[in-house]
Amino acid sequence: MGDANVDGKCKMMSACSSAKLFLFMVPLVVVSGFLFVNPTSFLTSLSTNQISPPLPSYPSLPPAAPSPSPPTSSLSTNAESIQGNYNRTIQLNPTNIASTSSNVTSTASLKLMKKRVISNLEKIEFELQKARVAIKAASMNDPLDDPDYAPLGPMYWNAKAFHRSYLEMEKQFKIFVYKEGEPPLFQDGPCKSIYSMEGNFIYEMETNTRFRTNNPEKAHAFYLPLSVVKMVRYVYERDSHDFSPIRKTVRDYIDLVGDKYPYWNRSIGADHFILSCHDWGPEASFSHPHLGQNSIRALCNANTSERFKPRKDVSIPEINLLTGSLKGLVGGPSPSSRPILAFFAGGVHGPVRPVLLQHWENKDSDIRVHKYLPKGTSYSDMMRNSKFCICPSGYEVASPRIVEALYSGCVPVLINSGYVPPFSDVLNWASFSVIVSVEDIPNLKTILTSISPRQYLRMYRRVLKVRRHFEVNSPAKRFDVFHMILHSIWVRRLNVRIREV
Repeated sequence: MGDANVDGKCKMMSACSSAKLFLFMVPLVVVSGFLFVNPTSFLTSLSTNQISPPLPSYPSLPPAAPSPSPPTSSLSTNAESIQGNYNRTIQLNPTNIASTSSNVTSTASLKLMKKRVISNLEKIEFELQKARVAIKAASMNDPLDDPDYAPLGPMYWNAKAFHRSYLEMEKQFKIFVYKEGEPPLFQDGPCKSIYSMEGNFIYEMETNTRFRTNNPEKAHAFYLPLSVVKMVRYVYERDSHDFSPIRKTVRDYIDLVGDKYPYWNRSIGADHFILSCHDWGPEASFSHPHLGQNSIRALCNANTSERFKPRKDVSIPEINLLTGSLKGLVGGPSPSSRPILAFFAGGVHGPVRPVLLQHWENKDSDIRVHKYLPKGTSYSDMMRNSKFCICPSGYEVASPRIVEALYSGCVPVLINSGYVPPFSDVLNWASFSVIVSVEDIPNLKTILTSISPRQYLRMYRRVLKVRRHFEVNSPAKRFDVFHMILHSIWVRRLNVRIREV
């Protein structure tokens, strides 16, 4: 399950005071006097014509017990109605439609409405609406100046809207991190291994004061700092095929914060988020019905066939940090010094790789496909010497090879089904990667050689520009992977309206 080296700590990560397992057994309190509304969505994600039909499922999870059904509510209906479309650009519909909860029967008189004090929540929603309007207007305005980086080019669906949205995020986005829970299951995560984004994000949220607030009344979003990786290691009994201890841990934690604070029940989780890079992250999120259905889920395993919803959820990159830093990982020679057309080396698992190996393993000097690298051959050198790096999915759709390719200046070739690439709401992956269906694997060389040298150079230059969005920095830098994850969460929060009724 890839547990090796998951205990690597991020630089300067505060030591946990206790390693005991902290399970919560507090009953959920449902408050029905609040309403989450979003009939019109601000964000549009990846278009359906870029997502191939899902392959047959090859689950690595133990058999899952049926998730409890959420109680019928106006929230459930509205939440479902906004998550079905996979579009691709950032848009804003200025029409604000609101509905009222069916169990609220009394209304205040106009006179009392005029005299009442505006609540903190109303102030927050007012500022968010101003941000929506500013982002919409950005598409018609001149590009903005920026001392660090000004997004520009076909790598972005709408560079001006993205830039304005990013600046609005920097100006006002605040996140409250729940302090409940003790390491290793909470407030902690791996900073080395393919699951490194869990620990790095928790660490940045712990140390970054710009986006974190200790006053939940000023928060736009609420972070549930749980680590599925650590739950798999410390709660799940290996080879037991019993997922219930993880489900119980997640459920109890949500019950705890729901009982202690009003914010979870106020939105029924719609302004809350989790982040997980473990293969079991999606399954763990459905341990609580409202977490999976309503909350923002930032996942590496962004598979639409496993209930990932791009309009609500966030696809984050899987980054394999063996040392906890990028030293020696970023960079590569110019295109003229890349003699290999395409390269892949990796184990045979999942439905896609056997097809790739069957057609191309050791069969073509231009398409270098290996199950095992020849003795004395460096994996990183092969990537740096290749024009295209083949990135097929394994058991799960995400692969660290995608980011490794970007780091090496190698144009990624994505072969999968149902995968939503990271930051697809902002990035136009077709402009700097090659998307190949599983059915077209036999035609791989024809597809790659049909790309003209001029078009390849364009894609190569775009790879060099967008890879800043996938780089891990400590401390974090503007427009890097930490900020791109935050921006994706920020945009999903713009899709949500919360009202006190």
